[in-house]
Amino acid sequence: MIAIVLANTMLSTVPGISGAGPTPEATLLTPVLDAELVTTGAITSMPVRPNTPTGCPTPAAITRSMVELTDLTPIFINAGLAHTPTVPCLDVYGRPGGDPRKEDAVPDAARLFERGEIIGRLLSQQSDLLMLGECVPGGTTTALCVLRALGYKASVSSAFVKNPLDLKGDVCKGVLARIDETGADAPLDILRAAGDPMMPVAAGIASTYSGDILFAGGTQMLAVAATLKALGKYVPPLATTVYIRDDPTAGFPGSIAEIGTSAYYIDPDFAGMGHAGLARYGIGEVKEGTGAGGALMLAYLLGYEPEEITRKVFDFVAKYA
Repeated sequence: MIAIVLANTMLSTVPGISGAGPTPEATLLTPVLDAELVTTGAITSMPVRPNTPTGCPTPAAITRSMVELTDLTPIFINAGLAHTPTVPCLDVYGRPGGDPRKEDAVPDAARLFERGEIIGRLLSQQSDLLMLGECVPGGTTTALCVLRALGYKASVSSAFVKNPLDLKGDVCKGVLARIDETGADAPLDILRAAGDPMMPVAAGIASTYSGDILFAGGTQMLAVAATLKALGKYVPPLATTVYIRDDPTAGFPGSIAEIGTSAYYIDPDFAGMGHAGLARYGIGEVKEGTGAGGALMLAYLLGYEPEEITRKVFDFVAKYA
């Protein structure tokens, strides 16, 4: 089974911080549109194509291509969205994450963790392997805040080719200063102060899921892994793309080692597929999201050959060229 936790953080509306939408305000719609694309194969609720302004296919298109290849039905979990989903979701009745520089970002983090635990038990009855991913525009910045607050030296990746590290670092400094003032130090208190709604829900799911579980994603799921470690719980391995591993600004392999888990890196060879948009992954655009790396790995685990997987991705995204 593949499950994807959807959420918003108001940090995605800070100009220049998120590349997951054509404008800062439009990033609040991205999880809804990605879920629609993965579920139905098209974005029908508004007249947009599933590409970035440069023509790079959204990672949700990659996930959708693997859904079609494997005939799996993904489960979406609404952890806290600004807009009502257009496809069926499990709902934990959270709210969008606030700006952690000004206020507690996720005031009900403890309750969301408990609701995630309930969903983990539910999904345990439906599958023996869970690939758990996320879609949270701006979430690499909340991940940076949480990782630093938990004591890691971590950096994070970005959907932009040029990672806005200075901007993210300035935001993180403000958040950490507010945490120092309020004294948040327990793991769920740190998520309350500095995280986004996806994090406690995903951590709750992982803490009770009884089968084999892998995290589908990069630095955002790394923050969930670090939270689980701080809680004294099992930390799943991560499945992500080589584009995250090879991002020199993210230091992802070092963070994996520091947290003490492992990662599988999927190389879909987008640069060699003859699609100009997909080739942009190789220069550092987008890199990962909406469970794309995990979906590619899941198809491989289900017995599909790499050639079948890449051909399916190409055929799907070529429809939007």
